[in-house]
Amino acid sequence: MTSPRTTVALLFSLAAGACGTKPDASSPAKQQTTVPESPTRGSTATPPATAVAGGTGGNQKADSSGRGGTGRPPKPAPDSAILLQIATQPKLRTTADSISLVASIRTGLKNPGWPVKTPPILAGSLLPAKRIVAFYGNPLSKKMGILGEIPRDPMLAKFDSIVAEWRAADPTTPVQPALHLIVSVAQGLPGKDGMYRQRSDTGLIEKVYGWARLKNAITILDIQAGKSTIDSELPRLIPFLSRPDVHLGLDPEFYMHYSREGRIPGTKIGTMDARDVNYAIDQLAALVTKYHLPPKVLIVHRFTTNMLQHANQIKLDPRVQVVINMDGWGQPWLKFDTYAKCEASDPVEYTGFKLFFHNDTRKGDPLLSPREVLALRPRPMYIQYQ
Repeated sequence: MTSPRTTVALLFSLAAGACGTKPDASSPAKQQTTVPESPTRGSTATPPATAVAGGTGGNQKADSSGRGGTGRPPKPAPDSAILLQIATQPKLRTTADSISLVASIRTGLKNPGWPVKTPPILAGSLLPAKRIVAFYGNPLSKKMGILGEIPRDPMLAKFDSIVAEWRAADPTTPVQPALHLIVSVAQGLPGKDGMYRQRSDTGLIEKVYGWARLKNAITILDIQAGKSTIDSELPRLIPFLSRPDVHLGLDPEFYMHYSREGRIPGTKIGTMDARDVNYAIDQLAALVTKYHLPPKVLIVHRFTTNMLQHANQIKLDPRVQVVINMDGWGQPWLKFDTYAKCEASDPVEYTGFKLFFHNDTRKGDPLLSPREVLALRPRPMYIQYQ
């Protein structure tokens, strides 16, 4: 691991190039590092280079020209991205992590699309007044997320602890707890109807909804449609979505249509189009109007650009608040790169960030803390733990 002093020197050298010429696209530090098209969210992508051209470090006496003892121009002051990195990132992170965090922050700060010009915020809207912090999974599976990995009581106790961490990290933004339940679960086998998904029964949905109410949490119902479609899966959820504290999630990873037609879920990352998202927005908006509900939140997962086609065509409706959730796992540098590529570079409305208790730490990296995630720009307003 590179020393903190060396890391800061490298970041200062990044500042020197921040307003200069465009870097060579062939540089390892600038290659696309979002998760590749594969059955899993992990990556074998090369991390950012741990050396960049820059200053020599150490204390140098200025010569008569004011350029320093080496005759080189003085290093520029750190920009706001570097200051955020220094203030939030612990010293245990690698130089690759630091460089990627700075680059991701800059992507968000420099994109003129942020903040998105949203329709007027309606009364009762959760965002951006609150930050949603969710536990994700299905109680019938120990492998799909924390919601089913451990029994209810210890799970809810851990949930309380994580929510408290976020409240402490950003006291200015109230936390809205959430339980995010996968209700249509993608399958590797076709099932009786050939749709390669299994639907959760009403009893299971009511059980998780009851857990959420115990914690004053909202419930998010997530669709992994497989070879089914959003317009086939959504109608059965209408009785739940008609409640004021139930919201919706869509997972393009397991949507086997368009260029993924004929593929089995899990063998290739799926893809969804803006028109699928817009269909869900229309249905949710209609419910808000019909039942005089507070605006709904719609979570759309994404960890490759191809997962969500024509994102700029997603329509904004004040009755539905759209969150594009960075759903990839891996080392910190990879997650920051993916956030920059799939969220900060492609504004829709709000952003989210997913944390994996196991997959993010499998190479020995401690789980990203709330303080580190909050350094990103735009700041994620939805946080999901799997």
